[in-house]
Amino acid sequence: MNATPSAEQTTDRTTQTTLQQTSPRQTLPTPDEAACHLATRMRAVLNDPRALTDLRTYFGLEPVAAPFTGARFESLGSGTDTHQHANTITATDLIAVQTLSVTVPAPVALDLLEGTLGTRLSELLSHIPADTDMTDADAHHLEAGSPADHAWHLLRAQRGVNWVIAGKLLARKRPRLLPVYDNVVRCALGRPQSFWVALHGALQHGNHALHEEVLAVRQAAGVPQTVSVLRTCDVAVWMRHHTIHRSTHGCERNAERPIDHLDADVTAALRDGTAG
Repeated sequence: MNATPSAEQTTDRTTQTTLQQTSPRQTLPTPDEAACHLATRMRAVLNDPRALTDLRTYFGLEPVAAPFTGARFESLGSGTDTHQHANTITATDLIAVQTLSVTVPAPVALDLLEGTLGTRLSELLSHIPADTDMTDADAHHLEAGSPADHAWHLLRAQRGVNWVIAGKLLARKRPRLLPVYDNVVRCALGRPQSFWVALHGALQHGNHALHEEVLAVRQAAGVPQTVSVLRTCDVAVWMRHHTIHRSTHGCERNAERPIDHLDADVTAALRDGTAG
């Protein structure tokens, strides 16, 4: 067999090398750039006057509309045994995640309530702060290898529990620290390498400016203070995007695209020093 490359093969390799040399260098954004990227997208939603109407509509504060079921996600069962069961999955928690249109499979639910899975998750929850806002938390509580990360992977490993269900169940147990993150929000905000870490950076950026903006929007909309900052963000983004997300095919492709490059407006903000 002749191992010498043909003229066509040589040409193809030369062309491939040329393309590799002339293609723009693609790099992942730094954590600060990812945080700025996320903050910019969120501000575009929060600073739009429609955000106030969206929040009021979702939480049933408009006289012509009943609240969305998800308005009860954080508050369902509050005031009864919330602190007593802060590290334990309860039947109320399982109903609460259903208000966000997901269901924990029955075998997993039973294991969480009565089995070893519940015991293992409770041990992890005991190491996750229960009364700390994400903006005030240390990054190590959210990074890979943290108890929260281990809890997410433990849930994700169960049959029928996808990344959305795992995230929503943890958000129910730690609403001030861990956000709801689903396909609609991912499509609207993008998919950084770690959404928790990127959101943490976005909320802390500029002396916690975004966190303060969310508080101002929540107050202006008349949303109760018992609704967390993270939930306020989630609802504002979800309300803005869910209709178009479900009616177009373009969003499906966008939801699968990681944030591996910065948008032009974010790059310009970083260059000009006007970001967040």
